Amino acid sequence: MNQEKVLKTLLSPLVSEKTAMLSASNQYAFKVRVDSNKKEIKAAVELLFGVTVENVTTSVVKGKKKVFKGKIGRRINWKKAMVKVSEGQMIDVSAS
Repeated sequence: MNQEKVLKTLLSPLVSEKTAMLSASNQYAFKVRVDSNKKEIKAAVELLFGVTVENVTTSVVKGKKKVFKGKIGRRINWKKAMVKVSEGQMIDVSAS
């Protein structure tokens, strides 16, 4: 895989109450590029954070319909990845 593409795969960590509860079970959530696949996401997390990834689950989040000054618009679709790391390893998403 192209090293440059792997490094641009992860856009940002998702930090919320729900993802904070998932971190207790070694799962972390990231916003990723829409054209990325599970192999690229796994390689990026292992390279950037130095952990062993067990499982990657992805989903495409549909953009919301919004009304602004009477005109109907739509936010863009984005992709979310849930990454499960090996037991005993962790990722510090607050430092990212």
